[in-house]
Amino acid sequence: MKVRNQTTNKVNVITLGCSKNIVDSEVLMGQLQANDFDVTHEAEKSDANIVIINTCGFIDNAKQESIDTILRYADEKAAGRLDKLYVTGCLSQRYKDELEVEIPQVDAYFGTLELPQMLKVLNADYKHELIGERLLTTPRHYAYFKIAEGCNRPCSFCAIPLMRGKHVDRPIEDLVKEAKRLAAQGTKELILIAQDLTYYGLQAYGERKLADLLRNLSDVAGIDWIRLQYAYPSQFPLDALDVMAERENICKYLDMPLQHGSDNMLKSMRRGITKRRTIELVDTIRQRVPGIALRTTLISGHPGETEQDFREMYDFVEQTRFERLGIFTYSHEENTHSHTLVDDVPAELKQERADAIMELQQGISMELNEARVGETYKVLFDRKESGHFVGRTEFDSPEVDNEVLVPVERDTFVRLGDFANVKITAATDFDLYGKLV
Repeated sequence: MKVRNQTTNKVNVITLGCSKNIVDSEVLMGQLQANDFDVTHEAEKSDANIVIINTCGFIDNAKQESIDTILRYADEKAAGRLDKLYVTGCLSQRYKDELEVEIPQVDAYFGTLELPQMLKVLNADYKHELIGERLLTTPRHYAYFKIAEGCNRPCSFCAIPLMRGKHVDRPIEDLVKEAKRLAAQGTKELILIAQDLTYYGLQAYGERKLADLLRNLSDVAGIDWIRLQYAYPSQFPLDALDVMAERENICKYLDMPLQHGSDNMLKSMRRGITKRRTIELVDTIRQRVPGIALRTTLISGHPGETEQDFREMYDFVEQTRFERLGIFTYSHEENTHSHTLVDDVPAELKQERADAIMELQQGISMELNEARVGETYKVLFDRKESGHFVGRTEFDSPEVDNEVLVPVERDTFVRLGDFANVKITAATDFDLYGKLV
């Protein structure tokens, strides 16, 4: 292979948006490294002369962040501190034609599935033998693990299918190989992601195969935790719950965005499930996987949301008592079904309703956390910060959930990425404090 001049093959990859974008950047970086590029990720001070921005186009705030980042590096290029600037990801997929006109300083824009084309522009080869390999940007002990791409769901508010295409499964054998490779590199936790985990198998095998996939991944030596994020409630594969209950290395944790608690809104959002069936599903999950932590996300201010709809969502949260919960204000997205409706809830009211839900959840979380005081849990330590080792129980995902803080003391020795038993000594609304047992 031709050896490039050192000044022409340094790349800084910037990742915006969700964990699925993180995986895409990691795959890109693995390909670049295999082509003898010197690669960094989100380096604040970098002498890289090529920048690749992996953008998000999900909601207004994310789109604005992506545009601001592109403009910042366009200025760097104009000032002569950058030779090449490339943009990929969801924003580029969705608005490529407009971006090429509005920000022509970018050398090329690529969609979400155009990695081979991007590598070709960089005079690099797309190496098929590297499929499943990547450079982790997370701490080595955990990795986001994408089991499928795209989405077939018809949710009225969501533009993801426009940017990611139809649902496409990755074969079980490929996923097992990747899991073994990650385990060999020191990864202990796999965080399973897809736009819809529970759809897994229908495209590739003609039937839902999440349970089979979980069994196969659970058998991989060295993987201590398997965590499920982004499950869809409609037609939930209940056999996956049996595997979660019987396998010790599958976390008692499920991230299942429900979006609302009003039948009126669930119908308008085209979620394919009613409030009653949602409550029944939550009850079933908790019965079949005792002690499970359920995380959900909701949307406030969808077109047509009345005060009664909001009150139903509030009561739903109050009664269901989710262990983890987040909420977005509705974003009016072009080319979605909801965009044909009038965005009739004022921005201030959307935020007011979201704040009320989070205030409610804060109290619920406080009560649930206080109930954990005196208990001992297995904790995986992610980092050291402000005189504490910071880790997580199996009930918490990185960055979005509760953390466990253990004071750094002279006789305390914890290596980051290790597990340890921690007795909980105190609680706040969204964090736990403890001591090593």
